[in-house]
Amino acid sequence: VSIFKLFFSLNRTKMNLKSERRGIHVDQSELLCKKGCGYYGNPAWQGFCSKCWREEYHKARQKQIQEDWELAERLQREEEEAYASSQSTQGAQSLTFSKFEEKKTNEKTRKVTTVKKFFTASSRTGAKKAEIQEAKAPSPSINRQASIETDRVSKEFIEFLKTYHKPGQDIYKQCKLFLDTMNHKRDLSIEEQSECAQDFYQNVAEKLQTRWKVPPEKVEKAMDQIEKYIMTRQYKYVFCPETTDDEKKDLAVQKRIRQFNFFISCLRALHWVTPQMLCVPVNEEIPEVSDMVVKAITDIIEMDSKRVPRDKLACITKCSKHIFNAIKITKNEPASADDFLPTLIYIVLKGNPPRLQSNIQYITRFCNPSRLMTGEDGYYFTNLCCAVAFIEKLDAQSLNLSQEDFDRFMTGQTSPKKQESDSFSPDVCLGVKQMCKNLDLLSQLNERQERIVSEAKKLEKDLIDWTDGITKEVQDIVEKYPLEIKPKNQALAAIDSENVENDKLPPPLQPQVYAG
Repeated sequence: VSIFKLFFSLNRTKMNLKSERRGIHVDQSELLCKKGCGYYGNPAWQGFCSKCWREEYHKARQKQIQEDWELAERLQREEEEAYASSQSTQGAQSLTFSKFEEKKTNEKTRKVTTVKKFFTASSRTGAKKAEIQEAKAPSPSINRQASIETDRVSKEFIEFLKTYHKPGQDIYKQCKLFLDTMNHKRDLSIEEQSECAQDFYQNVAEKLQTRWKVPPEKVEKAMDQIEKYIMTRQYKYVFCPETTDDEKKDLAVQKRIRQFNFFISCLRALHWVTPQMLCVPVNEEIPEVSDMVVKAITDIIEMDSKRVPRDKLACITKCSKHIFNAIKITKNEPASADDFLPTLIYIVLKGNPPRLQSNIQYITRFCNPSRLMTGEDGYYFTNLCCAVAFIEKLDAQSLNLSQEDFDRFMTGQTSPKKQESDSFSPDVCLGVKQMCKNLDLLSQLNERQERIVSEAKKLEKDLIDWTDGITKEVQDIVEKYPLEIKPKNQALAAIDSENVENDKLPPPLQPQVYAG
């Protein structure tokens, strides 16, 4: 499966050359659906996009049903042979097979009609009307006190639908019908509930475009509001349900990030993983980059507090954009995909977001599939899935370490960060670490300033000594070779002497004018 190969693919050629940059290599084509439809794939869908996965799932289910019928036919033949050989057991054997056939028929009918019943208009048949009345029956889950957020979302949804007039009323009825039916069908598996939600999204989107003639630019907004209204009410029941192993996966990833120095089992000591090991092109010594890293970690952690899949995706998108900005500031050029994925892995390791697997599964199951198949939300979400899968399979080669060093780091015998600070534990908050870094920078700045002042004083002393030396040399030369100026005895020229006989000179010539 190409999408899984991507998760653990490294640039093996470069890793063999120590002089070259080693790191995680991303082939963007492997992010796409392995069926070649052009949409983004997802590991939860075995590398397919949502559309292709549903097609493959239905094919597999139909194949399973066909195999069941073939099994039933084989058993039928065996029963007929047994009937021919033993008349005495005919009744019992026929009854056994009849029960088996009835059970398989009921199971097939239930699978086929489970999803369709959510989208059938209430006025079509009397059976559907009875089903709707049953769905409207009061139950503790429906009558429970609504949360403040649920009330707020409901009011916003109603106000939004008022702008659609008649289609808005139909949309609201469809949503209420879906919620009521889901509330009375908690026995469905989470996969079946997910399929119902995906079918509901598709059905409503088609009705918006065809039956209700909603302009295309408004369809996406309407689907966002529908998803928000539906999933805010369903969140409590479908997020990390007890019937799944989501919580177990959460604990495994958390443990692997927290305690990576305990053999290969699991994760918080992965804090010893440095950016250099992952070839992360981010310099956290730059204040702007450090701020972007903190914001990215905050966004990925904030994802768990959101209840709507779209809002969780928005947190992933904001986190990813902060990562791109951090790389751009560090490198002074736009980031590439080969830069982004290692940095995202580093952010996940550093932030250790809570219930990461549950959030990924929740988004996969109940988000509007169009968001995961295309656009930046789908791209960033696919990369996050890659990052988590990479962390789960992290080994010495992935971190560009020897197996010996990797084992020593894993068992806690040593840590590459001990050279930086032996006093820091993995649980020290980012603020304290940043403060210590700033104090270290101030200390270095103070040492540099003292060195500059010392060199300036030395330069000043050298200038004074040089001036004194020049003055002494001049004085010595003057004393050794004194300059004697002798008075001149020659008479001064008439032009330089006082002319006392000016009165005897003739008057100056005056211009004369003659008549022509």
